[in-house]
Amino acid sequence: MSNRTLPRSMRTVLPAVAAGALLAGALALPGSARAAGAVGQGYWHTSGSTILDAAGNPVRIAGINWYGFETPDAVAHGLWSADYKALIDDMRNLGYNTVRIPFSNQMVETNPVPNNLGYYGQGGPINTDLKGLTSLQILDRIIAYAGQDNLKVILDDHRSEAGNSAEQNGLWYTGAYPASAWLADWNTMAKRYAGNSTVIGFDLRNEPHTPAYTAYSAGATWGSGDPATDWRLAAQTAGNAVEADDPGALVFVEGISNYPDASVSGGYSTDWWGGNLDGAGTYPVTLDSPGHVVYSAHDYGPHEYAQTWFNSGTTPAGLDAVWDKHWGYLAKQNIAPVWVGEFGTPNAATDAADSTPGSQGQWFSSLVSYIKGNGLSWTYWALNGEDAYGLLDNGYDPTPVSAPKQAALNTVEFPFGPGPGGGSPSPSASSGPSGTPSTSPSPSASAGAGCQVTYTRQSEWAGGFNGVVDIKNTGATAVNGWTLGFTFGGDQKITNPYNAAVTQSGAKVSATNLSYNGTIAPGADTSFGFQGTWSASDAAPTGFTLNGAACG
Repeated sequence: MSNRTLPRSMRTVLPAVAAGALLAGALALPGSARAAGAVGQGYWHTSGSTILDAAGNPVRIAGINWYGFETPDAVAHGLWSADYKALIDDMRNLGYNTVRIPFSNQMVETNPVPNNLGYYGQGGPINTDLKGLTSLQILDRIIAYAGQDNLKVILDDHRSEAGNSAEQNGLWYTGAYPASAWLADWNTMAKRYAGNSTVIGFDLRNEPHTPAYTAYSAGATWGSGDPATDWRLAAQTAGNAVEADDPGALVFVEGISNYPDASVSGGYSTDWWGGNLDGAGTYPVTLDSPGHVVYSAHDYGPHEYAQTWFNSGTTPAGLDAVWDKHWGYLAKQNIAPVWVGEFGTPNAATDAADSTPGSQGQWFSSLVSYIKGNGLSWTYWALNGEDAYGLLDNGYDPTPVSAPKQAALNTVEFPFGPGPGGGSPSPSASSGPSGTPSTSPSPSASAGAGCQVTYTRQSEWAGGFNGVVDIKNTGATAVNGWTLGFTFGGDQKITNPYNAAVTQSGAKVSATNLSYNGTIAPGADTSFGFQGTWSASDAAPTGFTLNGAACG
């Protein structure tokens, strides 16, 4: 959905109607973790519903949107006050592994020299190496530095003319930028980054849809066979074109908004713009080169628009059913990988978690749980501090505005780690000490009168592992400042913690909150994680204590 200069409440994207977007100062991986053989390296490809890296390790996109190139500014936002390298470092340090960068066809074709960026910030000179560069040259610099930071990039054709939000006609072309220009611009971008595996793929078009109060046949359709409106056919054409230019790239195909469904009142099943993939099972996007298609869905909560499924009777199970119907089935039936390319929530505490039926917090926490439970890829909307859903503040300071929101996203992150011998930080496939693949994380939990702790070994490979610890406050009063103690069951050594300050003495570990995640409200939880090494045993930790009190 996107952006951007307006508060999101002023740019609500209406659904189509019946007729008609860790602080982990230590997460930066050491050089050895970024060496050849590390998980996530090289170009990626697909097998069933799994994305695999160049070495065959299962991987997940766990990233963030950073918009601006698609707007009249023609450059990523925030560079007026922050250095681009510092912002990319912040994304990495917060645990994200991928950046989705929107652009417009106008930006590609005119390639202006942007003027809405600064060269001096609070700490001194910034962006000095961007002076005088064109939009595409600045994009080159951003991509190059993201690669140095071990981040991947997805380029997103967000709209035709420079502007905010999705193209209003719901199609991938306009009068000024016809379909031929759309294809030509994709050829330009794919050739520009051919052979650069930092750019793992291309999101062919943002949010195809049927405009409100418009007939289905006038907007984006799926499987209709009409070359003017059938998004599936257009995606196949563009997908084959970019694969010819850059054979290693993934092709990301978003859904539409309406799809014919005789069982639904009005005859059409509706979802968010770009969110309806009902037809992909029957009419799949089939490229000449198999193993490159990833389907993408966008999903938002009632703050964006009061969809019919947000009401006083809404339950997490009911939301799961909506997602299953429109796009989740593709992953659950092992048809293709699913990437939730956009979802976002404001920064009040209740926007991250709320038990009220039909609320924004209920939607957000339920979607994060759905992503986690199904091992889906995702990119949060957005980094941008000027956005209603922004992760950072207007000054683009490195600390997230909402600690509860960042903590929730931490639970579904996927840090790239070393993977010798096929190791894979993935909740859907990992290798155990014996080298025998396992098909799910290995959680263990303990609970006491006031706290419940769950440890999940997200992945394990020969000599290394990724672990996540979730702390839930089961008491009646808030926890204000916490230290969690536990004892490893093996000879593990923590190397890269995030979302907590961690000390270790032998098998005993002490983890203390950071400045932004010290409060845990009754019924709420927070998470931290780490990468580590092991030699003889990677047995799960035990003896969890929260501020000295046993959690089991």
